[in-house]
Amino acid sequence: MGVTVAPTATGMNFEYSESQRMVAESARDFAEREIRPNLMKWDEEQYFPKELFHAMGKLGFMGVFIPEEYGGSGLSYFEYVTVISEIAKVCGSIGLSTAAHNSLCTGHIYYHGTEEQKRKYLPKLATGEWIGAWALTEANTGSDAMRMKCTAKKVDGGWVINGSKNWITHGKSGDVVVAIVRTGELLDSHGMTAFIIERGTKGLKAGKKENKLGMRASETAEVIFEDCFVPDENVVGGEAKIGNGFQQAMQVLDGGRISIAALGLGIAKGAYEASVKYAKERHQFGQPIANFQAIAFKLADMATKIEAGELLTMQAAYLKNQGQKVTKQSAIAKYYTSEIAVEISTDAVQIFGGYGYTKEFPVEKYYRDSKLCTIGEGTSEIQKLVISREIMKGNI
Repeated sequence: MGVTVAPTATGMNFEYSESQRMVAESARDFAEREIRPNLMKWDEEQYFPKELFHAMGKLGFMGVFIPEEYGGSGLSYFEYVTVISEIAKVCGSIGLSTAAHNSLCTGHIYYHGTEEQKRKYLPKLATGEWIGAWALTEANTGSDAMRMKCTAKKVDGGWVINGSKNWITHGKSGDVVVAIVRTGELLDSHGMTAFIIERGTKGLKAGKKENKLGMRASETAEVIFEDCFVPDENVVGGEAKIGNGFQQAMQVLDGGRISIAALGLGIAKGAYEASVKYAKERHQFGQPIANFQAIAFKLADMATKIEAGELLTMQAAYLKNQGQKVTKQSAIAKYYTSEIAVEISTDAVQIFGGYGYTKEFPVEKYYRDSKLCTIGEGTSEIQKLVISREIMKGNI
């Protein structure tokens, strides 16, 4: 499975481009060679393999859509979602970290940073020399971001940040974090500002690392700011963009949700392919269990959901490539593929039976990893809210 949906002069093109095909093969080979032999060890130990991402940077996977002039691969969102999907087919944790680095931290600086900020930070991020983190969520402000309590106060030459951020991917190991904090009044959508903060900055430290159900090799931790001074030049977009952090974050999340759609799609594909292989090999009552309608129909449902999810994801990627607004399409793609990742991985465990409940077989990990897709970068309920609001605006 795997199709690109792109309008052409004669209709719709449902084939991988040559570029996508090459990227898919490269990502697939890398995942099989470097990730699969270690994935359960990393999962059990909750080990974040930072060195792996440096290697991925050399292949261009850490700055897929970043232009070559900034050290990136200069490819499109088609190739980007292809990379995420292929990696997630093997390991959701590594797919998640790749997505967070690319679309959130690196993407925020690329789409909203000054030219000086882009030239300073993107080459290190896009090549994997540095790992990026992005900090919006707080302990009591998940979906309710406008009530954030982490604040920045203006001082001579910069800002002093105090507070904490939670559920931050690469919160301990990230070399640079883009943090959105309050610089104005509570509930003021123009009262938040994004800052670039390098690891080692005085007053920036990591807090608790979360002990998670799934995605255990993707580091998630608290980020703490204690009188952390950040110079004026590290306001994302410059002085003119003070108070624009919330708007920037919402635009970043529009693109980020496409990557979570690709993540869910990859997990669903991994669980499906494992199920097909097992159903052909496992015999009961003198024949492969794939011959039984109860199993065959599950596989048919899986295949159908994956095809639909891929079409939705690639449609959103196409619009992103065209520079069009993707709020509704990215939310639809993220909502649908997240939910089918859970459904397909659940059915995969059922197909494997008792073996599916053990760590010796791969589907239990897909099952655990899949649930995060329905929560991260906006819950499924928030996606429904976004979609319905866009419908009410006339974006039918």
